[in-house]
Amino acid sequence: MTSNTRVVVIGAGLAGVRLARRLGELGTPVTLIGEEEHRPYNRVLLAEVLAGRYSPEVIALPAPAQLTRARVTGIDREARTVACADGSKIAYDTLVLATGSNPVLPPLRGLFSPDHVLPEGVHAFRTMDDCLGLSKQVRPGVKAVVIGGGLLGVSAARALAQRGAQVVLAQQGERLMERQLDPSASKLVQRHLKNLGVEIHTECRVRDVRVVGGAVRSVEMSDGYALDADLVVLACGVHPRAGLASNAGLEIRKGIVVDDELRTSDPHIHAIGDCAQHDGVLYGLATPALEQADALAELLAGRTNARYTGTRSLTRLTLTGAHSPFDLAAFGETEPRPGDDVVQLTDATRGTYRKVVVRDDRLVGGVLVGELGTVGALARAWEGAEPLPDDGPLLHLLTNDGGS
Repeated sequence: MTSNTRVVVIGAGLAGVRLARRLGELGTPVTLIGEEEHRPYNRVLLAEVLAGRYSPEVIALPAPAQLTRARVTGIDREARTVACADGSKIAYDTLVLATGSNPVLPPLRGLFSPDHVLPEGVHAFRTMDDCLGLSKQVRPGVKAVVIGGGLLGVSAARALAQRGAQVVLAQQGERLMERQLDPSASKLVQRHLKNLGVEIHTECRVRDVRVVGGAVRSVEMSDGYALDADLVVLACGVHPRAGLASNAGLEIRKGIVVDDELRTSDPHIHAIGDCAQHDGVLYGLATPALEQADALAELLAGRTNARYTGTRSLTRLTLTGAHSPFDLAAFGETEPRPGDDVVQLTDATRGTYRKVVVRDDRLVGGVLVGELGTVGALARAWEGAEPLPDDGPLLHLLTNDGGS
């Protein structure tokens, strides 16, 4: 790629900022377009801002020099320009879509006004504006209902409880974080939240959000049970922001389809991060987004042998409570197949739980809950996919609390 090639990146989240920074280091200038008024930030740490542990400035990302504040409304693939809401157009030779994802807003009665604005007190939990809006309304004693018991819902419930809210967590599934955790680990997360004062309802479906005078008043379950609510947090998952790509005629399945060069069906357009679907997989996690950004930076800077072949991603969550920190990590296959070996250690007193799955002498997955000095060593053994030595280091890895 020549030095005067115009690279334009749409999206100033983790993936877009990382790509712009890496390309800058490699001597390729980038125009980064972000629509949020805040300086780019680490979305992973929003719950820490809501909990009051960090100020918004602490989670800010190093802003690239060429950051344009604009909302992109369309892509002209033939002219190779992007159109912005203010009427301006930006030309590109290479375009990168790092548009991220949008929160899933459940089809609940009372949720939207005729102009599709959420009622006062009802918030998604995806952006800095969502976080700051919640922060303004949360105070000791306020009644908050979190809808969704996945990673985002658990993080939001913990943060609100730390701010003194009376929190109810409503989860449609049978346990918390069921995508990442097995039942034993999920119970420990539930116990931790209950110790913070969070009331948890599983296997319950929310039917209705009751709004009076434009503000939320209660949340009604499908069995008719109503929860009083001053605040409602919608943590029902995310879906890729692929509208620009779809309108431009790019191939879309679950997300924007990309190959090992992170190229879309248009050779001049790439996609990375939450919006991209690689080899059938939508990751929706920070580590894959950063790895995709790094690989694409190498490619666009002319390192022709660079490829992205997928990420073996680890989910990590640290919950800080009144008494002690509570760590959680899940990676790979957490449920064994027939013939797999399972090593499991539980310490009820310390509230720790460690389980790993071994197949053909290789570590294929695990769940760790509690004080997690072991995460680093186990993750390296899993990522390397090397046969485990015969002299029994696995038990040492599981029980060793030294550096992660």
